[in-house]
This record gives sequence, structure tokens and C-alpha cells, in this order.
Amino acid sequence: MKKQKLLALFMAIAMLALVVAGCGGSKTESTGTPASKSEEVVKLGFLGALTGSVANYGIPGKKGMEMAIDELNAKGGILGKKVVGIYEDNKGESSEVANITQKYISRDKVNAIIGDPCTGLTKVAAEICQKNNVVLFSAGATGTGVVEYGDCIFRNTLLDKFAVPSVVDWMINTKGWKNIAIITSLNNGYSTALTPVFKEAIAAKGGKVIIEETINDGDTDFSAQVTKIKQAKPDVLVFTGYYTEAALIQREAKKQGLDITLIGGDGLYGKDLIKLGGDAVEQKVIYYCGFSSDQPSPETAKFLKDYEARYKEKPDMFSAQYYDAVMIIAKAMTEAKSTDPAVFKKQLAQTKDYPGVSGNTTFGPDREPIKSPICLITVKNGEFVLLDKIPVKVD
Repeated sequence: MKKQKLLALFMAIAMLALVVAGCGGSKTESTGTPASKSEEVVKLGFLGALTGSVANYGIPGKKGMEMAIDELNAKGGILGKKVVGIYEDNKGESSEVANITQKYISRDKVNAIIGDPCTGLTKVAAEICQKNNVVLFSAGATGTGVVEYGDCIFRNTLLDKFAVPSVVDWMINTKGWKNIAIITSLNNGYSTALTPVFKEAIAAKGGKVIIEETINDGDTDFSAQVTKIKQAKPDVLVFTGYYTEAALIQREAKKQGLDITLIGGDGLYGKDLIKLGGDAVEQKVIYYCGFSSDQPSPETAKFLKDYEARYKEKPDMFSAQYYDAVMIIAKAMTEAKSTDPAVFKKQLAQTKDYPGVSGNTTFGPDREPIKSPICLITVKNGEFVLLDKIPVKVD
């Protein structure tokens, strides 16, 4: 009998040990936060490319997001909860965006997702987020058909439909560039969406498109297109694609002796524009965006100082827009007294005159951001510098 009692006691102790081990051995996420304590943190998923052709957008965006999260946590987090960033590299590929977005929602149980900076990739994530009632806040998408996915979808970047008419007005009435050439990249959704916006604005402002050419992302030989454009003798060249092709186009133009300025959207931003273009892009490329480190507001000045101290480099518009996206979401959660997307998205939609480092942000009735002014950025001495600021007119 005594042996039986001892055996029963031993088995009870063993069972208790297993239970304790099971309770204390919960899986730890890559962020270092115990999964069993997920309800005690606010999780923000990052969407952006850290490798690949559009990494120039995602890498600085991640830095801005990390900086914002650290600042929030230094002040006690959001509603007393620590903020945790979860980062994966979508490589600028739609399939990766879809997989990562689904992981963030089903596996990581995020409270919101920040990104992607590209319109087409944002749309992929937007469809998934809306179906799952999770807030997606793009810090770069400028094209049409984004917030239309539903009331969970937001962005804080300067929209092409507001920016382009002001840019075209500046081109025609300030610079006198009335005869315009356009190049579109056919396999780039950003480019094919932006070209019609430019054409409509050019017609409305009294300009004339005298020649149109097409390319594809990944092409490297633009001699035929540049030859035709040179023969047409336009005043300016509008290119609606990305920085890699823009650099190569301007190198070909210089090679052929075509002295022309290339203008486009913030897809032209990328340090590789300068690396690849060299002296061919010096004061010969202009892009518009909603952020410049020149002539900063007090909020922007502090951000610049803190960012440079942390990363030993200057921030760009993606750093600033990701930073602001995190801070705007934090403000909405705090005011709504909830980190539940179904609750704080209503407060988020009511954002008015938020004094961000990338400019003041107000969401209109359609949740589209209203931001002004436009910054025109050019290349000078191998650096991106402010050329001009022009107001945005929103009807």
C-alpha cells in the first residue's frame, strides 16, 4: 500500500511539472514578445520591400516606423500597452504581399498594418484587410482605387489626382513648357495609372502632348524612344515610371545630345536615380512629393534631428510618411480608448489637421488625405534638394 501511495504521489508531481512547463514554455515571436501575452501589446505589421527593385521605398519606411514605435514606447506605449513592430520583406511582389498580409492577420493578430508604399501592392493588401476588418494604412500609395476597398483602408500621402494639376500648371505657366512628351511603362501599374492623370491635366491647362512613347520596367535600351522624342522637339519630358528607368532614359538623352528635363511623380525617388544617372540627372530630373527636409516646420525639424542622430543619414518622404502613419494610428487608438480596429477606425477617419512631419493631414469624407503644399525635388551636387513649393487646390 505504501508503495502504491508513493507511486501515485510521484505521478501527480510529474503531471504537475508537465503542466507548469506547458504554461511557461509559450512560443516567442520574432519580436521577442511572448505569444501568450499578445493581448498586452499593440502589434503593427510592416508592409514594404527590403530587397528588390523598390527597396528604396521600404527600407527608409521601416526606419521611420521603428523610430515612431520606439518613441511611443518611451512614453508608455498606447493605452499603457507596449507597441511591437513586426517586419517582413515583401520584395515588391504581389504574391509576397498577399502571403505576409494574411500571416499578419491570422498568425500575428496585428491591430493594424502600415504600408505598402506602392499603389498596386497596397491594393493587394487592401482587399485582404477589408475582408478581415483590419486597418491598413498606406504610407506611399498615390494612385486611384485604394480607399475604395472599404472603411478599413487609409493613406497619408499626397494624391496624384490633386498633385498633378498643380505640377502641370507650374510646368506650363511658370516654366513655359507647353509642348510635352510622355513615356509610360506598360508593365508598371503606377505608371499606367499616372499617365492618364497627367494627360487630363495637360489638356485642361492648355498644354499639348506632342509625342507618346512606351517602355517596360526592366528594359535597359531606350535609344529608339529617345531618338523619336528628340525629333519631336518637346519642351519637357514626363515619365510616369520609377527611378531606375528614369536614370537610364536621361543617360541616353545625354548621350544623344538631348537637353531636356524629365518630370514625374514620387516613383522617381530613390538613391539609385543618382547612382545610375550620374551627371545626366543633375538638375535634369524633377519629381513631386509631399515632403522635403528643406524649409522644415518645427515638427519636421525635430524629426530630422532625431532621425539623423539615430541613423546617421537624412530621412526621406517614406521615412516621414511611415513615421506619421504610426503616430496618426496611435492618436486614433488613444482617442477611441481602444486598439480594436473595428473601434478605432472610426476615430481614425475623423483625423483633422494632424501636424505630421510630412505635413498636415486631414481625411476627407472619403478618407482620402488632403495635404498641401507640393514639394518639387531635383538633384543638385548628387543630392535631392527642394526646387520649389507650390500649393495644392482641392475642390
